[in-house]
Amino acid sequence: MLLIGHYTLFAQEREGIVFDNYTKQRVARVYIYNTANDSMRYNNRRGEFSIKANVGDTLIALVKGYHPDTLVVRRNKPILIFNLNRSTIWLNEVTILARKSPQQLLEERKEEFSSAYRNGDVGNLLSVGPTGAGLSIDALYSLLSRRGKNARFLQELIQREYENNVIDSRFTPAMVKRLTNLTGTALEDFMQQYRPSYHFVMQANDYQLGKYIQSSYNQYRKNPGMFRLPDLPKADLKPEEVEIERLKPD
Repeated sequence: MLLIGHYTLFAQEREGIVFDNYTKQRVARVYIYNTANDSMRYNNRRGEFSIKANVGDTLIALVKGYHPDTLVVRRNKPILIFNLNRSTIWLNEVTILARKSPQQLLEERKEEFSSAYRNGDVGNLLSVGPTGAGLSIDALYSLLSRRGKNARFLQELIQREYENNVIDSRFTPAMVKRLTNLTGTALEDFMQQYRPSYHFVMQANDYQLGKYIQSSYNQYRKNPGMFRLPDLPKADLKPEEVEIERLKPD
């Protein structure tokens, strides 16, 4: 604990930006995690973030729709840059080709971040030994420690990504286009504004989901911008101008 406190005290606040590697636009609401000191931050709507980190620390960026990315903090690099690659393939008129089921993607995430599940598992708080039943020290540590809390938070993010993948598997561009005749940017705009919840998608059958889309489309025609989020500003910094060294996957 003293070592962690000492590390955090002298860690510098470092700034960075997250970009889409293909469009070069900024990506918002990205979860940034420092594996060295367990610091965690979300970036802002401009794609910018700040996080405590020292030279040599490894940072992870995680957000729905993109593959996780890592970078190592290097000396004399004032701006940290993530360039995220999409985990889905975009075709004409934002049609998405799904290659894996949400459950398969969830299992891959669990394997990729297996340490988070180990550190966040509180197990059974009661243990039985030669002297009788008592509290498990390991379970209590996992429950109360900062590392355990951060691991469980990462599990929540992975679960949220899984739920979004379930929504994507049913609320598809092909289905919405068939029921509304929307195409192109209008189709994408409608789907962003009227994206259903995970719980609704799990409970609704195909007929109920279709009625929801048609009802939402009637509202969309009356007021196309009712739930529209403001656009993110374009980047004023070119990612290729900032040199960073990345970790290669094993």
